[in-house]
Amino acid sequence: MTHSNRFFHRTRRFAIMVTIVAIALIPATSQLKAQSLRLSINDAQRYAVEHNKAMINANLDTVTAELNKWKAWASMLPQVRFGFDYQNMCGYSMSMGGFNIPMNPNGTLSLTASVALTGAQVVNVMMQNIAEQMTDITRQQTEQSTRSNVKNTYVSILVMEQTAGLLDSSLANLERLYATSQASVDVGAAEQVDADKLKVQVATLRNSISSTRRTLQMLRNSMLLQLGADVNSQLELTTDINEILNVNNAAKLVLQPFDINNNYSYKLLQQNEKLSEKQVTMAWMDYLPTLSAYYQYSEKKYFGDEGMNMTPPNMIGASLAIPIFQSGSRMANVRSAKIAHQEVLNSKQQAEDGLRVQYNQLCYDLTTALESYEIQRENLDVTQRVFANITEKYKYGRASSLEVTNASTDIISAQSNYIQAVMNVIAAQVSLEDLLGL
Repeated sequence: MTHSNRFFHRTRRFAIMVTIVAIALIPATSQLKAQSLRLSINDAQRYAVEHNKAMINANLDTVTAELNKWKAWASMLPQVRFGFDYQNMCGYSMSMGGFNIPMNPNGTLSLTASVALTGAQVVNVMMQNIAEQMTDITRQQTEQSTRSNVKNTYVSILVMEQTAGLLDSSLANLERLYATSQASVDVGAAEQVDADKLKVQVATLRNSISSTRRTLQMLRNSMLLQLGADVNSQLELTTDINEILNVNNAAKLVLQPFDINNNYSYKLLQQNEKLSEKQVTMAWMDYLPTLSAYYQYSEKKYFGDEGMNMTPPNMIGASLAIPIFQSGSRMANVRSAKIAHQEVLNSKQQAEDGLRVQYNQLCYDLTTALESYEIQRENLDVTQRVFANITEKYKYGRASSLEVTNASTDIISAQSNYIQAVMNVIAAQVSLEDLLGL
């Protein structure tokens, strides 16, 4: 290989390598752009609707339903087929009345247009329209579920961040008290056991903070997964917890009447009822005749001497097939479809009753959660003030280390109860909103 050829091949390999690296860097560049997400609650919900994998699949299902509807329509439209046939008898000639007729090679060009129409095809189009509507309702239901999950996780993160801040503040106070207590022990003004109690409480509070931080990181990872964002993205939430946790708006939900027709699950049941009705109609279609028609154009060409051409250039035809007797199978299909339709009606009625009972239960749950939230919020405020008061007294020797320990334990318990109360309110509110179709 010459020097110029070697240079050419090395250059080509280098170009290929650069191209591969550039292609590999494209997703990396996109990833870098997605590493910083600063989202309000509304932004987060919109982002999830656009990027969440379940939502993407739901949108694809909608496209598939549209294609299935078009396929149903296409089955009733004329079908056109073009064909070319070539025959070569390898020199064979046909003897007829003392004459030899050569069977020369020939080719036939054909164009066929046909159409067939049955009652089942018409009903199938109607069923595909219903299926498309069901797919769209499912997509809306998936969107609602995605928004609800994002809201729950968003609030969980905000509450955990708030809790971590409160625990950090309590830890700072305890550490100062421990340092003061240990200094008093060192000069003989206090007993070591008092300082040791505070030391254990500081360790307990630090462990609680670490657990909160781990839970917070888990929630952030869950949020990124729900958003459909890169798992290495940095997430910053900008909406304040008080803007989301609107007690007055939550209380108004209980007063809102329940229109079952707005519920997505019930909408699916309604469409399923229509679908089962069409299944009954589809079973009856087996009694109707099948009508078909076609047109064919053919042109035969001999490659050599012209031979006998018995192929007509134009041909039309039509047929009507009427079913007469199938040993009762068609009537059995009709009865089976009717039974299935009745089962759908029964399931729909049962689901309707269940949704109304669920509405009453969710209203009760939300009312209870709001009452508990008010109690736990006040309890947290009181516990924080008690802790601040006792720590202040401890500085001047008017409170024991046991009182400080108990106050610290109480504030951790109060914060845990407050978190649970907030989450109960959000969960009950979201569940009721989903049921109402909001």
